[in-house]
Amino acid sequence: MAESVSASQVLDALRPIIDPDFGKSIVDLGFIKDLRIDGGAVAFSIELTTPACPVKAEFERAARERVEALAGVSSVAVTMTANTRQAGRQAGGDQMVNLPGVRNIIAVASGKGGVGKSTTAINLALTLRDQGAKVGVLDADVYGPSLALLTGVRGRPDTTPDRKILPREGQGLKLMSMAFFTDDDSPVIWRGPMVHGLVKQFLTDVKWGELDYLVVDMPPGTGDAALTLTQMAPLSGAVIVTTANDLSLIDARKGLQMFEKVGVPILGIIENMSYFTPSDLPDRKYYLFGQGGGARVARELGVDFLGEVPIDPRIAEDGDAGRPIVVSRPDSPSAEALREITARIVRKLARLAVEAPPVADANITWVQ
Repeated sequence: MAESVSASQVLDALRPIIDPDFGKSIVDLGFIKDLRIDGGAVAFSIELTTPACPVKAEFERAARERVEALAGVSSVAVTMTANTRQAGRQAGGDQMVNLPGVRNIIAVASGKGGVGKSTTAINLALTLRDQGAKVGVLDADVYGPSLALLTGVRGRPDTTPDRKILPREGQGLKLMSMAFFTDDDSPVIWRGPMVHGLVKQFLTDVKWGELDYLVVDMPPGTGDAALTLTQMAPLSGAVIVTTANDLSLIDARKGLQMFEKVGVPILGIIENMSYFTPSDLPDRKYYLFGQGGGARVARELGVDFLGEVPIDPRIAEDGDAGRPIVVSRPDSPSAEALREITARIVRKLARLAVEAPPVADANITWVQ
């Protein structure tokens, strides 16, 4: 008995679906996998470049509707998968280390402290988790670690028989921080070589396992720990967090230039604490630190402006209680801004990954 619909008809129906990041059809990009036709029953997979693809729901809906509209089709089964590929620098050279199983490493940095870098990093990680990715967070701020406070996770990590450190787990993330090895009231007073050794140990001795993204909360500025990370970690890209005032922007430029000098792609600039909207005046925006500074610097330096995150006192309150804003208040304007920023970061990483040659261990599959 002849099939009521052919494979070529199904592919032709799917061809008008365009991936916005690459400007090409998902058919021409090779995203359609495992096409099966049994009479009027059609089944196939759409394999994305990342499990955190912000348009995967739209792809699934459009694909289902287009194939269902074909004459002779009685049912359509669409499975969304992802084959995460590594973007950015490859491990190699005298200092660069390899992190087996870690596909993409995102550095979240700032030129100075006090701009909300750590809060931004944990909320980006949680947003990636919510989109289906396997995510870890490395708190590399040796002198002022904040990951334990922001996640509510404490306690010394376990080790394996071969003396590898197992990251702590909390809120669906794998976590590592200097805070897990010290008391809350103990200051970290170390010189440069000791900092270098600790950062190297976090990179080489932590058994992260399979991760789509490792978010690195960088130390503020361009000191020993930051330089060690840029030289040793195969970073896929860096995000710069700043506020709109001139002092923060001057320091943000320095941080950006540090990454550029070592060949780390700049994913973009985030302007944090951009404006304040009173609860009784929802249509008003008060720019307490100036307006448009982050976007201006991004234009001047030729990098992407990823977006503005508004001031919300609840970000600090909930963060201090171990409940980041995207978890505690997912419908807030700040959480929505962070989701949009994360989507832009993911899309840029996906483009970098497609442009880069595939790496041997980047073949995991995520299934929705």
